[in-house]
Amino acid sequence: MNLVYTCCAGMDVHKASVYVCLMKVRGTEVVPEVRTFGTTTRALLELLDWLMSEGCVRAAMESTGVYWKPVFNILEGALNVVLINAQHCRGLPGRKTDVKDCEWIAELHLHGLLRASFVPAPEIRELRDLVRARTTLIADRSRQVNRVQKVLEGANIKLGNVAADVLGVSGRAMIERLIAGETDAKALAELARGRMRSKRAQLREALEGKVKPHHRLLLQTHLSVLDGVNAALETLTTEIEERMRPFAAIRDRLDAVTGVGLEAATVLISEMGVHLSAFPTPGHAASWAGLCPGHHESAGKRQSGRTRHGNRWLKTVFTQVGWAASRANGTYLQAHFRRICRRRGVKKAALAAGHSAFVRCVAMIQEGSDYRELGAAYFDERAKTRVTQKLVDRLTQMGYTVTLQPLAAA
Repeated sequence: MNLVYTCCAGMDVHKASVYVCLMKVRGTEVVPEVRTFGTTTRALLELLDWLMSEGCVRAAMESTGVYWKPVFNILEGALNVVLINAQHCRGLPGRKTDVKDCEWIAELHLHGLLRASFVPAPEIRELRDLVRARTTLIADRSRQVNRVQKVLEGANIKLGNVAADVLGVSGRAMIERLIAGETDAKALAELARGRMRSKRAQLREALEGKVKPHHRLLLQTHLSVLDGVNAALETLTTEIEERMRPFAAIRDRLDAVTGVGLEAATVLISEMGVHLSAFPTPGHAASWAGLCPGHHESAGKRQSGRTRHGNRWLKTVFTQVGWAASRANGTYLQAHFRRICRRRGVKKAALAAGHSAFVRCVAMIQEGSDYRELGAAYFDERAKTRVTQKLVDRLTQMGYTVTLQPLAAA
């Protein structure tokens, strides 16, 4: 037997129960013992006491939804807990029970065949929860704004045709007056502020509608929800900024990367932390995040190269970074975007640019370095001879005789 450990545990975690298999090596024999525990704090403390009393200091479990978190929280400080990808420990077909699952995990862990998933430090996990909650609330706010716009359209109010932001200062004042029962379009248009006052004639026409009592109730409801979401966002943002203070210097350096703003840098730090020793290279981190092409090859033929699921929070924000970089004139990432775009399309080009920005950010964190802009001419300078010959051949095919003469140095 090629055993790595002499005692370890495998756990199959569910919402209300945990099946635990303790495997101990006695001579040439492996003795398994299976027990079932609840998932309340008291039950998990009993689990911890049992493992400690048996001399077990290593345990492995699947990352099942969010149900692994209570177990991990209790065992983390006392045991060496390995969180594993469920796809890495699939059992044989026809042998699927909770007991056999925990036995199979324990057996794989006993032989050292499980690879631990990346789990950041507790303070980073707390920051991650806050940032993810804020991201979700921002999406909720957008949905509420769309609901307000939908109600206005149903009431024949075409405010969105005139105002870019329906819930700006002017738009909010007009909607609140509509809720209060005002129907005079001229009086509503006079509530315009700033540059909106030059559009009062258009507003008078757009604000003539048929607002009924149920429209007013819906608008009041959506505005109340929106105010609550805005208040929650303000609270979360204050707490996030307080927790980001120790990482302020790193975030400011990441902000210098083309397309990467403070929000994207905050998401990166909250998802991965600043101690990235778990990733040998930035490429490994990009693979974990799902920002690099996948591998699917069989019989010497390469099949689909679509990206894996990875970390959807990082994948989403760095795809946005790729789109932002595509509009940054005179930069390396814009040149990279355009280079990929010609062959693969804009969506894959945006993801490729986001991947390059992510790799650069991880390298900066690992090396403690600053961002160095390579410039838009980087790819041409890297293969200057090949690019020159390609352009000469193109002109020759068009019927021209080309003579190359380098420019004199300025």
